Amino acid sequence: MGQLDGKVVVITGGNQGIGKAIAAQFAAEGARLVLAARNEQKLNSTADELRATGADVLAVPTDVADEAAVEGLFDAAQQEYGRVDILVNNAGAFDGGRVDEVSLAGWNNVIGACLTGTFLCSRRAFRIMKEQGGGRILNIGSISAQRPRENSSPYSAAKFGVWGLTQATAIDGRPFGIVCSCLHPGNVLVERRMDSEKKSDDEPMMEMETIARAALAMVAVPPDVNFLEAIVMPRDQQYLGRG
Repeated sequence: MGQLDGKVVVITGGNQGIGKAIAAQFAAEGARLVLAARNEQKLNSTADELRATGADVLAVPTDVADEAAVEGLFDAAQQEYGRVDILVNNAGAFDGGRVDEVSLAGWNNVIGACLTGTFLCSRRAFRIMKEQGGGRILNIGSISAQRPRENSSPYSAAKFGVWGLTQATAIDGRPFGIVCSCLHPGNVLVERRMDSEKKSDDEPMMEMETIARAALAMVAVPPDVNFLEAIVMPRDQQYLGRG
């Protein structure tokens, strides 16, 4: 018997990286998956890959920064499965540079994907969970939400916002049995880092599956428990005093 048997889980940014790893981990524990991402080709490929393992997967191409698209995502989830038990807000984007060189378009892209998308998906999931008597929202933050590094103003601002939104959502959810928590990863060896010639300057990295196991631990606790925050990073990564 899996820890998530029969649970309906919506995962944004579920076509690659951390989102795909979480999807695979949750499917192995019996979850029914609703995967959302902007890249439809990668999304369908991931869904097919998971279905080949026996997973129950619905793929819904979605730009989480678009209100109508988010409404369509959750409409599809309810139509297919009738409920939403867990939401994993994983979708995101990165654009950096010194603060005086960051374009408004770059800023809006990161804030839209990381923060606005988390708000829009949480808002809709909250409404569904309130009607069904509870649920759980897991936001994927970053250690950048607590220890920014140079040339990261859009991403750091977005992830600080996600952590604040997590706490506000957790408070609002208490009367309705809705739990909200946040997982802050350090360096993860996602696809874009695998393809990088510099390998992120050879900084220590974790496997994506490490974060997926942490995510499972956070959502598999009893419904009256909130595993509010976790920081998971490579043992040797700079965090305190990072620069």
